[in-house]
Amino acid sequence: MSVRVRRAYEPPGPGDGVRVLVDRLWPRGLAKEAARIDEWPKGLTPSTELRRWYHAGEGSFEEFRERYEAELAAPEAAELLERVRELAGKGAVTLLTASKRPERSHAEVLARLLAD
Repeated sequence: MSVRVRRAYEPPGPGDGVRVLVDRLWPRGLAKEAARIDEWPKGLTPSTELRRWYHAGEGSFEEFRERYEAELAAPEAAELLERVRELAGKGAVTLLTASKRPERSHAEVLARLLAD
């Protein structure tokens, strides 16, 4: 299973496989044609409340990860996570985010869950 995380602003690469945007909002200034997004499961993203809490610097990445994983246990999110897991079982999947620090974002949490 090959899952990687990239910034949505990076040009598509030959090894990206299925490109999955994992942000609730479309990345500012990114042309839809250039992005080459295959899937956009908005229900897989962190809640607005959790996202705001984390970006306000009120907690650690570890606490954010725990809270986000709890949100992913909800039926809709769990179903979407399983869909992405199935895609990853068939080939490469690239999780795309507009985050400036993808390694400390929800996309990294998703990548770890999919790799397990």
